[in-house]
Amino acid sequence: MKVFGLLIACSCFISGSLGKPPFPEEEKDPKFWHTKAQRALKSALTVQHLNKNKAKNIILFLGDGMGVPTVTTARILKGQLNGQSGEETVLEMDKFPFVSLAKTYNTDAQVPDSAGTATAFLCGVKANEGTVGVSAAAVRFQCNTTKGNEVTSILRWAKDAGKSVGIVTTTRVVHATPSAAYAHSVNRDWYSDNEMPAEALQAGCKDIARQLIENIPNIDVVMGGGRKYMIPKDTPDVEYPTQTKHNGTRKDGRNLVQEWVNRVKDKKGHYVWNKKQLLSLNPNNVDYLLGLFEPSDMTYDLERNAETDPSLTEMVDVAIKILKKNQEGFYLLVEGGRIDHGHHEGKAKQALHEAVEMDRAIGRADLLTSVYDTLTVVTADHSHVFTFGGYTRRGNSIFGLAPMVSDIDQKPFTSILYGNGPGYKIINGTRENVSTINYMEDNYQAQSAVPIASETHGGEDVAVFAKGPMAHLLHGVQEQNYIPHVMAYAACIGQNRDHCGASGGTVGLQPVLSSSQPFLQ
Repeated sequence: MKVFGLLIACSCFISGSLGKPPFPEEEKDPKFWHTKAQRALKSALTVQHLNKNKAKNIILFLGDGMGVPTVTTARILKGQLNGQSGEETVLEMDKFPFVSLAKTYNTDAQVPDSAGTATAFLCGVKANEGTVGVSAAAVRFQCNTTKGNEVTSILRWAKDAGKSVGIVTTTRVVHATPSAAYAHSVNRDWYSDNEMPAEALQAGCKDIARQLIENIPNIDVVMGGGRKYMIPKDTPDVEYPTQTKHNGTRKDGRNLVQEWVNRVKDKKGHYVWNKKQLLSLNPNNVDYLLGLFEPSDMTYDLERNAETDPSLTEMVDVAIKILKKNQEGFYLLVEGGRIDHGHHEGKAKQALHEAVEMDRAIGRADLLTSVYDTLTVVTADHSHVFTFGGYTRRGNSIFGLAPMVSDIDQKPFTSILYGNGPGYKIINGTRENVSTINYMEDNYQAQSAVPIASETHGGEDVAVFAKGPMAHLLHGVQEQNYIPHVMAYAACIGQNRDHCGASGGTVGLQPVLSSSQPFLQ
């Protein structure tokens, strides 16, 4: 085994030394780095001229589970997909001039879940784990703690201000992140009445799918997965009629899709369930759109049927073209939701391709909007116990092996690893030898230190990228619930209106804040 490990190490060294140069020749010249730094400096100096315009449009891109290690590895993957070594690649979000950190803990959890965090970055208040759209006074699973503890989201604030609003996600539209935009539930898992206990239904609590249709009935655009939670129990799915696992789940017999269609049929409303239907629409002739492309979550981008299922980028493209017709502007929530799922399953390749696709969607949004009047924020709800290391050489495949073997068990290991998760495997009393399996396979589960069926979230701060009007207010280290307050302030919606009397499309320079929160010049 020691000889085998030595051969692995030697082969890595030889491939890095005698094959393709480990880095571009130009990088040997100090002038290259000086020039690059000076160019960055000149760009930074332009940021001194702060954009204090009023934000007509506000967009939040939420990478579920997209911690900083995921951002970095997605950057490398994006570059390698384009034939580069990857490290020097620039993501769309990397181009944003302002970056800060958000503290992600829930009121009752040091390491958070996606429900409590969604309530923070959408409703502006921190909340308990597992709850959406309610304050921390509400207790998970206890229906009778819902009433009186509801909190509204920035999507509601925008709608009340006359803006068009939309939700686009790669998860089911009733999942934790999107549901905090419109629902008030003490349990994130109450997707339909089928998932609710009888006592909660008897006490008057509503399932999340029902709240999507009833709470804010005029949401302009909703796209994602989740058909089965909207239709009666045992009703065959339109796309998978013979697969009973995809049948409808609703016990109340309601067809919420049909109810939505009936409501908007005379208001330029359209329901679609596949890519062809979506892309055949002329956004100029659509005012309301409901797109449900899978019975539950949408498929991973690596497994997506490009003929039948739209990408996140394609959904964002259509959404913005519909929403931007409103002269008052729009609010759009975009979730790259399956980054999180890939990590939970220990499938880093799936997770990172989801992150790269979300970055493409960010680029498409940039082409369809203007930094002059559109505030765009990119962040994550939480991180994961996901890491990459091992002193890999420049240009090493992000899914490849470290250029060494363990000096404890004499076996190779991949650069990407998890602190815990389903990738923990013991063969004959010792760690599995990854060189004997296909660790480049799409669904390979990276090794983890602790065995657990579903890898867990990480508790560290997450990055917040911002550009556009008032983006500079997203600075330093802040609580996660600060994010929607800045977005609302920039757009003059919600409680942030007193400073909005200035003419010429700009907001006033003095925010309505306490003396303990000075305005950043």
